[in-house]
Amino acid sequence: MAELQRPTLCCCRKVLTVPGNKSCEGGRSLAHCRLVDVASASNFHSFKLRHFHLDLHLNFAVKRITGWQVLELTPVQPGVQSLILDTHPSLLIHSVDCKVPGASGAPDVFLSLTYRIEPFTDYGSSLNISLPAAVIRPHRAFRVTIRYTTTDGPAIWWLDAELTCGQTRPLVFTQGHSVCNRSFFPCFDTPAVKSTYSATVRVPEGVTVLMSASRSAYSKQDRVFQFSMEYPVPAYLVALVAGDLQHADIGPRSRVWAEPCILTCAVSKLGGSVERWLNVAEGLFGPYVWGRYDIVFLPPSFPIVAMENPCLTFIISSILESQEFLLIDVIHEIAHGWFGNAVTNATWEEMWLSEGLATYAQRRITTEAYGEAFTCLETVFRLDALHRQMRLLGDNNPVSKLQAKFEPGVNPSSLMNLFTYEKGFCFVSYLSQLCGDIKRFDSFLRAYIEKFRFSSVIAQDLLDFFLGFFPELKESCVAQREGLEFERWLNGCGPPLCEPDLSAGRALTGPVQHLCDHWGVDAPDPQVISTFDLSSWSTFQTVLFLDRLLDRSPLSQEVMSLLSSCYSALLDGMNAEVQIRWLQIVVRNSFYPDLPRVRSFLHKHTSRMYTVPLYEDLCGGVMKCFAVEVFYQTQARLHPNLRRTLQQILFQSSALNISTAPSLLTSPPSAPSSPTDPTANGTIALRDVNVSA
Repeated sequence: MAELQRPTLCCCRKVLTVPGNKSCEGGRSLAHCRLVDVASASNFHSFKLRHFHLDLHLNFAVKRITGWQVLELTPVQPGVQSLILDTHPSLLIHSVDCKVPGASGAPDVFLSLTYRIEPFTDYGSSLNISLPAAVIRPHRAFRVTIRYTTTDGPAIWWLDAELTCGQTRPLVFTQGHSVCNRSFFPCFDTPAVKSTYSATVRVPEGVTVLMSASRSAYSKQDRVFQFSMEYPVPAYLVALVAGDLQHADIGPRSRVWAEPCILTCAVSKLGGSVERWLNVAEGLFGPYVWGRYDIVFLPPSFPIVAMENPCLTFIISSILESQEFLLIDVIHEIAHGWFGNAVTNATWEEMWLSEGLATYAQRRITTEAYGEAFTCLETVFRLDALHRQMRLLGDNNPVSKLQAKFEPGVNPSSLMNLFTYEKGFCFVSYLSQLCGDIKRFDSFLRAYIEKFRFSSVIAQDLLDFFLGFFPELKESCVAQREGLEFERWLNGCGPPLCEPDLSAGRALTGPVQHLCDHWGVDAPDPQVISTFDLSSWSTFQTVLFLDRLLDRSPLSQEVMSLLSSCYSALLDGMNAEVQIRWLQIVVRNSFYPDLPRVRSFLHKHTSRMYTVPLYEDLCGGVMKCFAVEVFYQTQARLHPNLRRTLQQILFQSSALNISTAPSLLTSPPSAPSSPTDPTANGTIALRDVNVSA
């Protein structure tokens, strides 16, 4: 008699049969399921995108990009009558043309195509292009040319000169993750589709353009930059930055790009480390296939910490203050060269396939380069943040699933959280533990990259390959091990089912916990506390200590006074990652004597990752009037998107009349909230968490 089978819904929205608990067999491979990406309006299943080319002109005066795009497509399904691409209301379509190769040597045929724009979600629209019968011939290539202009879409960030580091020339950059690049160019905006691309970019004199491309050239006479990406990438990894940028080589295949005023600092912080990290990664996971690994440091307006654009990592310049955070963030982006860029999650519902694997790979690299104790310390710090996020969200919140099910209309960018990183990391670590030898698991990951390189995958692809690589584990039914079932890892809410052994970091984490325990008693003993020298601690030890103190809030004013006398002056000289945590303790405990330090910090730091947590804490307590005062004093140096975010934090429940505020405060009524704006999307504020892309 056949065993009873129960249906389950996998990430690609197809009902599969998964055997009961007694069976050793997993569900059938999902590789042959027709993937459904609810975040894309496109009909990407109907075509093979072979290549696309962008021809763009950047106009800094009016903050617009104009030009055209050429897509080389091949129909793969019969009966298709239209091409549907993802686009955005901020992207204005002027015309759509088609080039069809002539048959048997006849001249090419050029056709003007009809099209319509239809609403899709609040983060995009659909561009529906009617295709004549002459075009729709299965497996015969044709070209579509779309002429368009961008305006103020969420992918394109124009910075006036005063918002740059040097404050001399304007700068523009793009940020495509997750579904923003549909406002940069019409596309199949899904990670399931990869293609090569090329670009021609025309700019004013004195502007340097960089793109996430493997090859580039520049004609000084024409002020034209040419780019080519010879390896297939999804749309969200196409990135551009243009401004007053200079470079310095830091290795045989790496250089740092930055504004002149911070270039020397960036080079000194990275030195020859990048090539060392690349070599370690290649020893673990196989060849680095992208050729170059360059880094561009962007002004504080960059909305996230870092982005793994192939060949050209984007990273916020604010992180230069902290050597250890810089190290981790760059290594994480290097790891994406294998996990996320070479092999990509096929839908945003399984971001952990990129972030969880990249986090595991990052920690393998740091273990080889800096030792197990350092890696364990950083992991403890991040897992603390995960559990803090868990307390905010609750154990049954569906966003804590590794296979998050997005409802149509939900912006994937609004659901980025630590579960994709740290719960994903814990699952990958558990798989490593199952095989019993970390070196064997390294071999598995090398083989996984080799098999799926330049393709997009779902969880079942990874797990089927894992069980095929370790047949003895498949035979022992590890996928159905009670309490640790693979399906439960993927579809269960809550914290990780198990966490890796981090005892190797005890020499670094132990003193932190001991000091926290001394501060946790009713009357801390200053003499005992003075035996702990924070000036000799690493940044990760210090932020772990401050985070755990923050978790103990509210603290008495007596304890706050003693904390301030012990640490305030010392912390003033440390980096922003340390300072912000002490200032959050100050704010959450309404410790007014140190409030001037909060003001000074917010006057100095204008990045989202440092301003938003402090303003949330100020407005969540009794210091809202102070927050409004500081905001009025600093808003001119904030990017408009960040300014809108802070306005929402400050005034969404306030009786203050915004119309009476200085004119700079009020944005045009039609200005949309940025899709990368977490407050605008109603998600829970995730404090104390510094997350890289």
